[in-house]
Amino acid sequence: MRPYLGAEVSLIAIGVTLIAGVYLVAVLDRVLGAAVAGSPIRTRLFLAEPALSAAQLLIQGRRTTERPDAAGWVFAPALFLGLAAVALAMVPLAPDLVVADPATGFVVFSAAIAFVMIAVFLHGWSPNSPFALHGAYRYAAQALSFQIPFLLAMLATALPAESLSIVDIVRAQEPLWNVVRQPMGLPLYLIVGVAVSFWGPLNLPDGSDLADGTSVEDSGMARLLWKLARAAMLVAVAAMGAAGFLGGWFGPVLPGPVWVLLKTLLLLVVLVGSGHLLARVRIERFVTIAWAILIPLALLNVFVSGFFLL
Repeated sequence: MRPYLGAEVSLIAIGVTLIAGVYLVAVLDRVLGAAVAGSPIRTRLFLAEPALSAAQLLIQGRRTTERPDAAGWVFAPALFLGLAAVALAMVPLAPDLVVADPATGFVVFSAAIAFVMIAVFLHGWSPNSPFALHGAYRYAAQALSFQIPFLLAMLATALPAESLSIVDIVRAQEPLWNVVRQPMGLPLYLIVGVAVSFWGPLNLPDGSDLADGTSVEDSGMARLLWKLARAAMLVAVAAMGAAGFLGGWFGPVLPGPVWVLLKTLLLLVVLVGSGHLLARVRIERFVTIAWAILIPLALLNVFVSGFFLL
């Protein structure tokens, strides 16, 4: 492990980044929704609305159910948010500006993504509610389907660097970004990135057909924390996509950290916009597509990348 920032500075940096990122996701969601619907975009209203919605949830009473797993119900959103923080900590803003650069940063990020299934299943299990439990099982099927193409898409970015360090993966893109080397990699990554945060067309565990699924019994602070965790994971996925496929800090004129932020914002627009442009996919169709199409394409992407390296 090679930390570049102190522990206190790292915690503050991750906290500020997550808060800013989550707020940005909320604003983007409203702006893009209005743009797609053809409604007027009222900047002041959209900037204030996320804060007002959060304040409304903070003063709302907490709902309870019969014989819930109270500890699990509280722990699930905290675990989800913690996993988003761990994933984001692996993203470098510059060669010497990163919370931590372990030699196996790729593995740490992938593990954080894999453990999201535990947080979501616990969130659906804990309320002792049928719709919430149904949503938990949906995500289990969803996660088992997307984790293989997700890992393969990320693995292909490590091949040119011959390293599992995220800093090394970015450095290897100085002559040519991975999005050019591996044109199938970024689309595959973004599809499974939407699935990780179950956003937009892949919001299956918290879908409206299940009356919000795993969140059906949430209210007040619990609902707010769960929404924050989902948005935070979306930010982490976008930031890693910028590092793994779009060259991270490389770019002309502007400082490296600015390029990372701009590329992350670009991917966030794509991820958040998918919720307004694409219809929600049924779980059985997504599982079929993942196993029959996404995994073969991800394998082909790895083979092609390896072939050109050799």
